[in-house]
Amino acid sequence: MPAGLIALALGGFGIGLTEFVIAGLLPQVARSLTVSEAAAGWLISGYALTVVVGALVVTAATAALPRKAVLIGLVALFVAGNLLSAVAPDYRLMLLGRIVAALCHGTFFGIGSLVARRLVAPERASRAVAVMFAGLTVANVLGVPFGALVGERWGWRATFWAITAIGVVAGIALAALIPSWAGTIDQADGNGSSADGLRAQLRAFRSGQVWLTLAATALGYGGMFGAFSYLAYTFTEVTGFSSTDVAWLLVVYGTGLVIGNVVGGRGADRDRDRTLLVSLAGLAVTLALFGLLAASPVASVVLVFLTGLFGFATVPGMITRVTDHAHGVPLAAGANVSASNVGNALGAWLGGLALSAGLGYTAPLYVGAAIVLAGLAVLAVAARGTARPVPESADLGGTG
Repeated sequence: MPAGLIALALGGFGIGLTEFVIAGLLPQVARSLTVSEAAAGWLISGYALTVVVGALVVTAATAALPRKAVLIGLVALFVAGNLLSAVAPDYRLMLLGRIVAALCHGTFFGIGSLVARRLVAPERASRAVAVMFAGLTVANVLGVPFGALVGERWGWRATFWAITAIGVVAGIALAALIPSWAGTIDQADGNGSSADGLRAQLRAFRSGQVWLTLAATALGYGGMFGAFSYLAYTFTEVTGFSSTDVAWLLVVYGTGLVIGNVVGGRGADRDRDRTLLVSLAGLAVTLALFGLLAASPVASVVLVFLTGLFGFATVPGMITRVTDHAHGVPLAAGANVSASNVGNALGAWLGGLALSAGLGYTAPLYVGAAIVLAGLAVLAVAARGTARPVPESADLGGTG
């Protein structure tokens, strides 16, 4: 495995911690900064909204720059945001720190996925992307318990100091382990201009396949996270688990994410569209069964694992699919991250509507299944429209 992939995974791990760790720290942060828990919740939603916008704006602004330099700069932004959070004397600066850190999120994973592909042979592209995203999936498993443990022992600020240190190490690793040739831009479009120019990037969005893949990404994520957002209520109000059981149940879910990421990457390198279709179908069936069997503790444990597995098995293939059909422009990779976060918000909103309508604590699972089925239908249309594989662009080629 190229050492550069490990550096990318370490960066993904730090960014993933930043996203997830705050959930276990909200009560401490709210008390320390003397704000309501509702206001503290904006430290999560503000981050997510910034990811959606930043993935597009920052990617477009940096598209013509050498990608290795951009990745190192993004990690520097990540370090600055977490450092500000660690020392913030009040809520406004804490929120600003979260926003600054979030600006790097989507662009790091978007550009990082393109760099990861260049480090390996073309037939291993999805597996390379999966290695990078492994850092994010591990952070999902460890993020909340890590934050809670460090925060409980040394205070919530210590958690952000620790994440800042991880960012520094990731930046050094990227500088040392990413080959310069993997982070350069050497592709030209048909007119002889840089393929990373903004005009060329926007032209990539003329492709119907790009839009269909982005829609399938949003719906697939939306269904999974729409259900996930309310799992704690399902576990405690329907299954009968105690509130203290929720933490280890989320670890089971996170373990499914980790395994699904690996399996999905390998499957996508063999037959990408089939892997994506099977994963989305598996996720829809899993969520529907979860709704039916939520009263069973054993079934719930198995099904929450499968939710994570099928849900994240789509990630490597979706990234490589959208960048192939966009001919490798970074903005498409960033748009894929934005689409996933839009899906998260949509799924959580629709699941909340179902709860508000009095449909019960299993309703978000059925809503999630319906959203995923819509994503499956979109991807099926996209797959039928690709009679021939899209040629790999020179920029996405590997070292062989």
